[in-house]
Amino acid sequence: MTNFERIKSYYDVFNEDERLINDNSGKLEFEMTMKKLLKYLPESATILDLGGATGVYTFPLAEMGYKIYLADLSETLISKAKDKLLSKPNENIISCDVVNAIDLSIYSEEQFDVVLLFGPLYHLLDEQERNKCLKEVNRVLKKGGLVFASFIPYLAGSIAIIDRYFRHPEQVDKENLKEVFNSGKFNNISLKGFQEGYYPTSIEIDEMFNKNNFEKINISSIRGFAYEKEDNLYNIQDEKMFNTIIELIEETSESKELIETCGHALYIGSKK
Repeated sequence: MTNFERIKSYYDVFNEDERLINDNSGKLEFEMTMKKLLKYLPESATILDLGGATGVYTFPLAEMGYKIYLADLSETLISKAKDKLLSKPNENIISCDVVNAIDLSIYSEEQFDVVLLFGPLYHLLDEQERNKCLKEVNRVLKKGGLVFASFIPYLAGSIAIIDRYFRHPEQVDKENLKEVFNSGKFNNISLKGFQEGYYPTSIEIDEMFNKNNFEKINISSIRGFAYEKEDNLYNIQDEKMFNTIIELIEETSESKELIETCGHALYIGSKK
């Protein structure tokens, strides 16, 4: 079972805003994810940003006119989101709630046109928890509604744990390294750093959503072949070359090899 207290304690101190705005790898992730959202979102929609932290996606989408409900497991992050909303009011942000992704009972059936699931699937270790989460997402979505779900693919996640061992050996031992390669589940042996990761293949993700009454629209790599080359990418001075590379990242993003090995990936599906 997932230890939600450990996950909350991690995000209480981890600066998600900094990662997605100022760090180049996070910056590329944010920009490419926004491109996907703008490509597939309807012109108007009521959106649940589930696992949305302090609202990195909530605030720009609200500025575009979307009605947003922000929800996250962390009381600390939701408190920060409320502070941001006080300093920068936006009537399109309807609520900021502390919510566990496996229990959306505060929301009504078919309340939302879109659910963003940018975080919970990184951590839900137990299959029953994952299915419960997706059943709840399906319940609160209108018929034909869209889900955008990010995940860390098996190979990318497993290899990243080896890299984690090189940088933070106190978090990885032989047992949890073998476990992540055997099952896609990572249990950090330290209370520091990323806690309790789940790394499925893109096939597993597709099957899991299909089982829970979703039809796949698209699965793609978010950062694509620029993964771990982001600093070089943003140092390019030639604007035309930069734009060409971004276009090529988009064009090749559905390559299975890139999906499985290049960091975060994105599932887009519709409620059947």
